[in-house]
Amino acid sequence: MIPLDPVPHPIDHLTSRGRFGDAALQTREGMLDYAGLEAAVGALAAWLAERGLAPGDRLATWLPKTRVACLMPLAAARAGFVHVPVNPLLKHLQVEHILRDSGARLLLTQPERAATLTLADCAVATAEPPLDGDRLPPSAADPQALAALLYTSGSTGQPKGVMLSHANLWLGAISVAHYLKLAPADRVLGVLPLSFDYGQNQLFSTWAAGGCVVPFDYLLPRDVYRAIARERITTLAGVPPLWAQLLDVVDQESDISSLKRLTNSGGALTRRLIDGLRSRFASADIYAMYGITEAFRSTYLDPALIDAHPDAVGTAIPFAEVAVVRPDGSRAAPGETGEIVHAGPLVSLGYWHDAARMPERYHPAPDWFDDRGTAVYSGDLGTIGADGLLRFVARDDEMIKSAGNRISPTEIEDAVTADGEVREAAAFGVPDERLGQAIVVVAAGDGSVEAGLRERLRRDLPGFMQPVRYVWLTSLPRNANGKLDRAGMRGMTS
Repeated sequence: MIPLDPVPHPIDHLTSRGRFGDAALQTREGMLDYAGLEAAVGALAAWLAERGLAPGDRLATWLPKTRVACLMPLAAARAGFVHVPVNPLLKHLQVEHILRDSGARLLLTQPERAATLTLADCAVATAEPPLDGDRLPPSAADPQALAALLYTSGSTGQPKGVMLSHANLWLGAISVAHYLKLAPADRVLGVLPLSFDYGQNQLFSTWAAGGCVVPFDYLLPRDVYRAIARERITTLAGVPPLWAQLLDVVDQESDISSLKRLTNSGGALTRRLIDGLRSRFASADIYAMYGITEAFRSTYLDPALIDAHPDAVGTAIPFAEVAVVRPDGSRAAPGETGEIVHAGPLVSLGYWHDAARMPERYHPAPDWFDDRGTAVYSGDLGTIGADGLLRFVARDDEMIKSAGNRISPTEIEDAVTADGEVREAAAFGVPDERLGQAIVVVAAGDGSVEAGLRERLRRDLPGFMQPVRYVWLTSLPRNANGKLDRAGMRGMTS
């Protein structure tokens, strides 16, 4: 188990955590050991430094899990820039919003992706950057300086950029590597998008422990089984829809005996999933976790407790503090439902260029926290029982969480009404065993336009944002104040 050193460093110093000669990164382009990782990050950083950007400029990537995509979080930081990873599943409208909002000066992507974009102030590079030649040495960046913007959806409006410092990323890597007990012999299959906080942390925590990351984009769940066997994977991070897909497949040919830990985020594990994973992956510990992008990971449940407490998400991870508070701001009693609040050095720097939204979530930490800095009020409801374990109850807003993705209802509604086929729309998440939540839209208009609407949305929205069902009304109901009666419409979605 790696020691818990609370002193943060520039995130690009992770290249020195492993032993030279040990594998650090295995991609389709081949294997990099830790000497190769350091050399490649230094060369990529030198190439970036020659692109004409100024210190602190934002640099975006819209790529699958290539070697460059995996190295960019460290290389951009080493060169003095702010990395903006864009989910490769997003379509042009969402990507253009992120590039405009972040003020990205440079986008690294593939030619076919670049062809879908209309950009004014952002240069585009589609050629593979060289990973040899001159190198920049490890940086001397202030650990509190901005290192990355991760875009996450809120309950209203377009996705917003969460500002993460070198310290946020470094301490998050050390924390996860410590409580998962990662070691140099570990091989982590990276199936989560690198644009997610925990997806990116798959890289950082593995390198903090001196292990090897195997980034992997899969089409079918059977591909995951085969990758575990082929790469002798020890650790797999996933979300509930992935576990459901894996349990739907019977694969008796792949040797998955190397797998020793499963880590869950992005949604609650059900008893059915826990029992299925326990049966299918008998040699693996199951880690239930909870967190928000604004505060990174927050809690984890000791695998020894998951059978007795399947509804719990555990206690605070190292460097985090978590509490449940009442509406008046006082601390909730054991077992009392309240808002989950996060504090400590993993709390992010806030929202990028969005001072109006900051007071909605970020406040001075209550005086009963050890860390008296900034706290994040999550909008999630939970309880902490007499056993000290946090239990997630519900979201306190209209956020949709589908297939591990946080989705703003407003973003869906804006897309549905964008071309005029629908006059008004209200989007809701409804329970779905495979997805966590599926998207149902209550729409004002003629249902005969549905086929054309679906075709347009397939062009404009990624797959995980596609509504599964429409409820068509002549007009949407309103309450006495003239506002949409969302509570009444939610009853129409079941």
